[in-house]
Amino acid sequence: MNRATLTLLALLLLCALSLVAAQQRARQLFIAQERTQIEERKLNQEWLRLEYEQRNLSKSARIRSVARNQLHMAPISPERTLYIKEAP
Repeated sequence: MNRATLTLLALLLLCALSLVAAQQRARQLFIAQERTQIEERKLNQEWLRLEYEQRNLSKSARIRSVARNQLHMAPISPERTLYIKEAP
């Protein structure tokens, strides 16, 4: 009976250590999951900001402004238009 008790006690200790290890691993995974979710929220905010910025940069008024000011472009006018005729 003494040997059976020691065997059961050893099994009980192994199960208890296994339980503690599993709980520690679960805590570590939970912390990693929380960090990943925080990073996901940050990336989503950055994505929304970039989409907003892209929409603003692609507006036609901004494109016209950049074309006039930085590229020194002007609207088409009939007096500046050159027509090339094909030789017969």
